[in-house]
Amino acid sequence: MAFTLWSLFEATLLCLNAVCVLHEERFLVKIGWGAQQNIQGFGEPPSVKSQAMHLVRSIRTVARYPLIFLNILTILVKLVLG
Repeated sequence: MAFTLWSLFEATLLCLNAVCVLHEERFLVKIGWGAQQNIQGFGEPPSVKSQAMHLVRSIRTVARYPLIFLNILTILVKLVLG
């Protein structure tokens, strides 16, 4: 299998899908990445873990509808081209 732009697109799509399906109460709390663990005081710089959780939440919020469209497009291309 050659490394093409299409395979890079599919890998990115799969990673975004994986981020979007992470359930916060079931999975992320068990490893200490829940919403309650990110409490910090006033004036404290945000930690790397809290920044990563904000990134996960923003990806989940912003990329929901474009991911649905891109998944449908990818499925159709795979069905047509094999």
